[in-house]
Amino acid sequence: QVQLVESGGGSVQAGGSLRLSCVANVRTFTIYDVAWFRQGPGKEREFVAAISRTGGITPVASFVQGRFAISRDYWKTVDLQIDSLTAEDTATYYCAADDRADTTPSRVANEYAYWGQGTQVTVTS
Repeated sequence: QVQLVESGGGSVQAGGSLRLSCVANVRTFTIYDVAWFRQGPGKEREFVAAISRTGGITPVASFVQGRFAISRDYWKTVDLQIDSLTAEDTATYYCAADDRADTTPSRVANEYAYWGQGTQVTVTS
């Protein structure tokens, strides 16, 4: 059973940065595509970014606009660097993983089998 644990969230002023981490309890995390999703207050869960097994394919949402960067360390961790935070980025951020052999990591939440509990990001003005 894959368990994912997110960390790095918190309260930050607009314009600031955060680095979120997702750590897995499996021996070989690199067989999984990994994605970050977020859900803001009163909003539906939305795709943020994903990274393929090799790290070579990293689809991102249109709202990212160069402010977010996803990376992995080929062991157990996938990070999401978020810069130039705005109030619209306030949300719970979730890490998700799946071991299907797709060419490109999915942007669809229900195609990911494993989820973490989420980490809260609050952006203040």
